[in-house]
Amino acid sequence: MRALLQVLTALTLLAYPVAVYFGLNYLPAGTIALVLCVLLIVRLMLQKQKVKTLVLPLLVGIVLTAGSYLAKRSDWLLYYPVVINLTMLALFSYSLHTGPCMIERLARLKEPDLPDAAIPYLKKVTLLWCGLFILNGSMAAYTAGFTSLATWTLYNGLIAYVLMGLLLGGEWLYRSFWLKKT
Repeated sequence: MRALLQVLTALTLLAYPVAVYFGLNYLPAGTIALVLCVLLIVRLMLQKQKVKTLVLPLLVGIVLTAGSYLAKRSDWLLYYPVVINLTMLALFSYSLHTGPCMIERLARLKEPDLPDAAIPYLKKVTLLWCGLFILNGSMAAYTAGFTSLATWTLYNGLIAYVLMGLLLGGEWLYRSFWLKKT
């Protein structure tokens, strides 16, 4: 049951923009805020402090969704992608200062004995991700404050994920083909 709840809440959070879009368009007022709030609370309870850095965006999401429900302000739901991008930016940029950088940490999961020569490259990739989080966070804030719900959903529910996928895939291709030749 726990695994099913983890998968359900993870999928819901990934589909958050689409859930907000359909909830605001097709459900009674406040329903989607309440549903998302409950799912975020469940996700927080399932977290069990495994990844402490994920607690803050979950708590802020709970405040945004509960506040949206209580204040009857559906626009507050639109700012959760901003919180996620700010959190990821903080994590990645903090890792650049404290070391090892986030991408190095992730790379060491697959290859624990990375050569020292790889470290500068991995720092540059971490910087690229920081740039993407700045772009996505800025666009999330802009679409939340100044565009239609449809535009907000398109950017935060599709374009942002495509950009992340392109960076992930492009970096993997670069590393797999071009870096191995050197």
